Amino acid sequence: MPNIGPFEWMVLLVIVIALLGVALAAVRAGARPAGPLAWRSPGLLPPVSADLQHRVRDLYAEGKKIEAIKLIREQTGLGLKEAKDLAEALASGRPLPVAPGHARPDLASRVRELKAAGRGEQAVFLVRGETGMGQAEAERFVEAVDVADAGDGGA
Repeated sequence: MPNIGPFEWMVLLVIVIALLGVALAAVRAGARPAGPLAWRSPGLLPPVSADLQHRVRDLYAEGKKIEAIKLIREQTGLGLKEAKDLAEALASGRPLPVAPGHARPDLASRVRELKAAGRGEQAVFLVRGETGMGQAEAERFVEAVDVADAGDGGA
């Protein structure tokens, strides 16, 4: 290993200090990704866990609306308006919002499509993600949608 002289040490120290300065400036400025995130396709929301949904509902019930919106922004990276719309939808039990012009079929229709494609587990996952239901409750919902279809087919 070659000897490192004082000049090389000085250059290395300047580089390390510059990198630390850039990192500190980014943190203080509240750096966010410059480009769209993978889930940020028009009309799509980021994954919203059942835990986050329950925490937001609890905060709203306690009258802590601003804290609920902040929590959503921290967990999802959404903008202020998107986070506010999502928080209000969760608190009121409405369907999760989508971007204008990107209306999607209701939950039961999407479950039917998944079941028809043989993707029952994904249908349960979809129900759990959008409603906050537990596993057993979501499975019963998916089964009920299937039963309703069988009844419609015989009519």
